[in-house]
Amino acid sequence: MRFQGRVYTDTTEFFNIGPGDVILVGGRRYLVKGEEREYRFGIEDPKFWVKKAVDEQSGERKIIKLSYAETFFTDLGGVKVRCFRDPVKEGTILELVGDRPGFMHGFMRRDVRDNPVRILEIVRGTNFLNYMETFRMPHEKYFWEALPGVLRRLIEAFQSIHFLHLNGFRHGDVRNDHVIVPRGDAPYVWIDFDYDFEGLDNPFSLDIFGLGNLLIYAVGKGFHDYYMISNDTFIYKDLAGRLEKADFSLLHTSRLVNLRKLYPYIPTMLNHILLHFSRGANVFYESTQEIIEDLEGYLESL
Repeated sequence: MRFQGRVYTDTTEFFNIGPGDVILVGGRRYLVKGEEREYRFGIEDPKFWVKKAVDEQSGERKIIKLSYAETFFTDLGGVKVRCFRDPVKEGTILELVGDRPGFMHGFMRRDVRDNPVRILEIVRGTNFLNYMETFRMPHEKYFWEALPGVLRRLIEAFQSIHFLHLNGFRHGDVRNDHVIVPRGDAPYVWIDFDYDFEGLDNPFSLDIFGLGNLLIYAVGKGFHDYYMISNDTFIYKDLAGRLEKADFSLLHTSRLVNLRKLYPYIPTMLNHILLHFSRGANVFYESTQEIIEDLEGYLESL
């Protein structure tokens, strides 16, 4: 006999909701199968507010995101930025994008305590963080043969973020594991829109710097930080002694941005795009469209 779990119409205490329980919201029953997990930096963390579930009526697998309050601060060029979760914002974005390619899809419903519950479709593929590891070739071969195709698809993904900005929304947590790469030539898919931030003159600055991180990661075929550079002279040779503070990221101060110093075959035009995100930059991107136009110009120059 199958274990008869509890039925939850109030999802406030999401830690108590486990496998075999049912979340009843919006007139539909979702059988909980477990929690999603986040894999970063070799660590696996359960996300107890994000449930794997099955719609009992349709049999479809879903992801159920419950309301979880979280606030933290980050630093952007000496400016303290408050970041926080806003599940209602995510629900509104889901409604805005509808079935538009390039975004995860789903909808929001309220439970009996008015908690916002997001019911999401499964996005199949690998995240961009892991996708880069599939290019098992020397960097120079990757740079000339694979990167142009990666950049074309990244431009499509950046256009999706531009769509959010045009409609007054921020993604809020642009990073390489929040972009899913489907099989084939389908557009990259953005997931997880529930973070937001405040405290910057340009309301989209943190998103823009997140896109910069994606570019740095793609062009470098991974990140290269000062610890790696200074401790692995077999790979990086004398690079550590040739670097200045201006060569590193404004957002992540130990992350190398001036990749031309590591890979001198990177064209100045592309490296200049990256340097907009460095500590030595005098001019920064004000919009996603500016990045898109510069990337398109670089690809046209090849």
